[in-house]
Amino acid sequence: MTSLTPITFAETDIDRIATAEGRVVVIVTPDGKLDVAARRANRLSKGAIARLLESERFSKAKAGSVITLEMPVGLAAEALDVLVLPRNADPLAARKAGATLGALKAGKPALVMLGGLKNAADLALGLALKDYTFDAHKTGEDTGKAPAEVTLCHNAHEELAQAAHPLLAVAEGVHFTRDLVNEPANVLTTTEFANRLDEMKALGLKVEVLEEDELEKLGMRTLLSVGHGSDSPSKVVVMQWNGGEKGEAPLALIGKGVVFDTGGISLKPAAGMEDMTMDMGGAGVVSGVMRALALRKAKANVVGLVGLVENMPSARATRPGDVVRSMKGDTVEIINTDAEGRLVLCDVMWYAQDRFSPRGMIDLATLTGAIIIGLGHENAGVFSNDDALCNAFLKAAEAEGEGAWRMPLGKAYDDQLKSRIADMKNVGGRPAGSITAAQFLQRFVKEGTPWVHLDIAGVASVKSATDYAPKGATGWGVAALNRLVADMLEKG
Repeated sequence: MTSLTPITFAETDIDRIATAEGRVVVIVTPDGKLDVAARRANRLSKGAIARLLESERFSKAKAGSVITLEMPVGLAAEALDVLVLPRNADPLAARKAGATLGALKAGKPALVMLGGLKNAADLALGLALKDYTFDAHKTGEDTGKAPAEVTLCHNAHEELAQAAHPLLAVAEGVHFTRDLVNEPANVLTTTEFANRLDEMKALGLKVEVLEEDELEKLGMRTLLSVGHGSDSPSKVVVMQWNGGEKGEAPLALIGKGVVFDTGGISLKPAAGMEDMTMDMGGAGVVSGVMRALALRKAKANVVGLVGLVENMPSARATRPGDVVRSMKGDTVEIINTDAEGRLVLCDVMWYAQDRFSPRGMIDLATLTGAIIIGLGHENAGVFSNDDALCNAFLKAAEAEGEGAWRMPLGKAYDDQLKSRIADMKNVGGRPAGSITAAQFLQRFVKEGTPWVHLDIAGVASVKSATDYAPKGATGWGVAALNRLVADMLEKG
């Protein structure tokens, strides 16, 4: 996977400023106060920072921004970065500042003088999240290199290292998710996806790969119907992290893993179809969360299940008008083979409840274009049958700066799924498309099971950079779900 930025935590030593290579970062507060490191950098640079503070450039700088002084005199570094930030910056402000530094790093080593900055661990997380490049399929001298090292000097560096460890585990989970979502479909086949998850046994996860014959015996006919047209075998991967009390019911995370979606017989238009390599985004997020939990040794029981299929047209493909029986036993009239994600999820959700009797269940999927029309690329759609679980997730997402917005459910929407010849249709028409998709899934939630459905079609992969990610896969949801686990299962 893409290497995480190597970060070293060291005690404050201002003598390093003169000889450090690459970039040197010092902090100046928005009202122009310099700490001991900034004063040393100012002296070495013949008063360059003092002159900056008197300039219009500084007066217009916002908290969290960085002003770069190129080729500073008196320093070996190529750049002196002045980070404008209050000493008591809140976690999100510190994280965004770190992301700004990560974007500026440009493959160079960096010495970051943090002094006594509060929430410095969040700055480290932001830097690691933003310092990401997916160049696995590029050639040339500048590709395939590990990120250059960053040294964070802090007055309490040992405490900082301890606080940063679980956050950097989240960053690695995000990178893992981004790698999966960014991979082309000829590389990340269903088999390769399953193999990458199986390798996480080395982290302490229990991983099982259920093959097509096992899925057939279990009755996962709706999931299998999606992959009928592909030569790639459909699979379900079950990942268990048992870090909590023995016998305690787990939280279940379910991910849609359509490694490529042509739409099947209901073929998509050619324009933009190349983006359908990201239709396994839900499974990617579940995988990243499980990796993060294992890396930080979470004291919780969590099971992650992903349904891996490829939706292709062929003589064997499922047709519009076919009727398929789910693992639950309900029959589904297939109106549109491009509404395939819900067919994958419903069987995996039913299996997860049958086998694990979870305390709660959260599914993630790049499920509908309709959610993008409704919420754009700023928020994922959140649907739920349980206010407590839903509100806990929304709180976690807000704390992590990951946009999420609750959407409605209701019987009137459910009525749109009525079928003349089966128990239900797999689509309910154009009106409220993301809601009727959620209503479909709700039919496979057992009574008494708290459930949240996350439609991440608008946030899993984006066309322009975000606060914490470059263009492409974002890893949205890994941080929020990790925090939900911590808040809900690990406290008290």
